[in-house]
Parts: sequence; structure tokens; C-alpha cells
Amino acid sequence: QVQLVESGGGLVQAGGSLRLSCAASGRTFSGYAMAWFRQAPGKEREFVARISRSGGITHYADSVKGRFTISRDNAKNTAYLQMNSLKPEDTAVYYCATRYDGANYNDWGQGTQVTVSS
Repeated sequence: QVQLVESGGGLVQAGGSLRLSCAASGRTFSGYAMAWFRQAPGKEREFVARISRSGGITHYADSVKGRFTISRDNAKNTAYLQMNSLKPEDTAVYYCATRYDGANYNDWGQGTQVTVSS
């Protein structure tokens, strides 16, 4: 089992940037993929981005492609989500998650709030 702690959320104006961090502990960090999800008020949690164990393969939701970048530093046991050109519709609680194998996500952080004002 992995413990995840997100940080870096906050209030930003439209067009601005934020970088979220997700610190992991409990298992060898390079042994699992990492992902970011988000949940806006009244909406279901949605996939944002995923990165492979080594960091060589990434996937993005169409809604963030070209604006967000997921990365990881296996030496620091930390994953990141760089968010540029933020829009009000990006407002949500952002969660990081682990994926050991297969299609399921195994561990979740507590979330960090991102609010984008227009």
C-alpha cells in the first residue's frame, strides 16, 4: 500500500499556471504508474493524466492535452502535474493515484483544491 500526499493547489486567474506535487511513500516508487484525476463540484471524478513507471510513457485527457504535463522524479518519490493556460473549467479537487498493474487504480491521495477565476 502507498500513502500519497498532494500539494500545490490554490487560486489562480485564468491563463495562469500551477504545479501540483504528489509525494508517495510505502512502496518502491518506480514500481508503479502514477496518475492524476480531478473532481469538480457536482461532477464525477475524471481522468486527467497518467505516467508510466519509468516516466517514458504519458497519457492525457483531451481536455488538458497541450496544457498540462505530467512528470515524475523517482529519486524523490514524487509525481508532478504542471498546469498551464488554466481555464475556469479546470476548477476541481485534484487527486493523485497509483496503478500497480492492470486497469485499476490502487491508492489515492486526499486531494488538493485548484480554483481558476475568470
